[in-house]
Amino acid sequence: MANLETSLKECLSSIDGATAAALVDYTSGMALGTLGGSKNFNLEVAAAGNTDVVRSKLRTMEHLGLKEEIEDILITLNTQYHLIRLLKGRSGNGLFLYLVLESSRANLAMARHQLRRIEAELDV
Repeated sequence: MANLETSLKECLSSIDGATAAALVDYTSGMALGTLGGSKNFNLEVAAAGNTDVVRSKLRTMEHLGLKEEIEDILITLNTQYHLIRLLKGRSGNGLFLYLVLESSRANLAMARHQLRRIEAELDV
């Protein structure tokens, strides 16, 4: 099992095109850990803002009566992918991994695969 710091470092080192990663509590909007970002990209603000995305999708699914679970949410921008992966299991309830990728360098299928692997090894 990997701790939070190790998992975030693994996101940036093993996923091609990854520029930022965070573990976020979507019940409070607080980032429990962040790595990466830049002066032009405030990872704390992005993580908090994406809690609204997760909450909205969960609320919509509830209104529709969908009994599915969200695996991940993908937001595509002109030059970036933003990947939100909801954590499964007892210890990950209410948490998501947030990953920012440069679309020109990223392989989205591999990024999703790697993020699943990192999630499985994460101990929160």
